[in-house]
Amino acid sequence: MNGAGNDSGSSFSGDHGMAVGRLLVFFGLLVTGAGLLIWFGVPIGRLPGDILVRRGGFSFDIPITTSVIASVILTVLLALFRR
Repeated sequence: MNGAGNDSGSSFSGDHGMAVGRLLVFFGLLVTGAGLLIWFGVPIGRLPGDILVRRGGFSFDIPITTSVIASVILTVLLALFRR
């Protein structure tokens, strides 16, 4: 009973393995896309509506607009990905 020939114990077999592979490719493309945006100078985290408070040696950042835009983009991409 060593499970030879039985793929039920493998967490990366069949359709599940395909889904994991697609998910890894998706996140890789997402990270690459974010890196390209930063490289080309898109002001991620410094958009109008983002709050930045600086007092002496203290700074506090609340990226509200950036978070909303990222949420909308991720929602659309994940909806397309699920099809």
